[in-house]
Amino acid sequence: MATMISLAGRIAIITGASRGIGAATAIKFAEAGARGLIINYNRDQNSARLVAHQCEQLGAEAVPMRADVSRVLAVEKMVRATVERFGALDIVVANAGIWKEAAIEEMTERDWIETIDLNLKSIYACCQSAARVMLSQKSGKLILISSTAGQRGEAFHSHYAATKGAIISMTKSLAAELGPRGITVNCVAPGWVATDMTNETLNDPKQRRKIRELIPLGRVATPEEIAGPILFLASDLASHVNGEVLNVNGGSVMCG
Repeated sequence: MATMISLAGRIAIITGASRGIGAATAIKFAEAGARGLIINYNRDQNSARLVAHQCEQLGAEAVPMRADVSRVLAVEKMVRATVERFGALDIVVANAGIWKEAAIEEMTERDWIETIDLNLKSIYACCQSAARVMLSQKSGKLILISSTAGQRGEAFHSHYAATKGAIISMTKSLAAELGPRGITVNCVAPGWVATDMTNETLNDPKQRRKIRELIPLGRVATPEEIAGPILFLASDLASHVNGEVLNVNGGSVMCG
């Protein structure tokens, strides 16, 4: 008999969950029986509500919650509200982020700070606030979303790549720090994924062809293909996985 992935009774926060990988992850968690889901968003309330509605149709209690995750106090408030509503916090998927092009000679300090805040400071904020709750429970799972850019670099996106590389280092550091206290910390590093964030690039036939040529599987991932590995790490099937960087890139970057 096949083993089914179950999140029955679990409570999760998914940041950047109004679209793309975050939205697909929320729906996967609902399908797996999660009891409560926080659908975090910053601007697009309507999309967040739609995702929450889809999750509720699958049996989860899903709450759209606005929070600018680059602000520590906003994240603390979101975590506190989650625990007040559901009585626990079992899983955090720190997914929110931005990807903007900027040549180094033209990159402004504002460009740099914006990317650092949204892509990396948000990870610090989520991990710190969640860890405080999970340490009191003596259990929990933190899943951080990095990128192939953090492993091999990415021309004209050095600020983005810097944040994603830092997330990998943070994953390993926190896994060593929190693992002995009952909290696993893992990372998913996607390659190219067809989302709103990459649409402009992927809609360019020349760019799309060039990208596909670099992927042994010959195609760009769907958000659901990233959400599946996230679900695995959130489940009991990954109970002895800690400090892992799970590459989901069709073979475009092969590193262990």
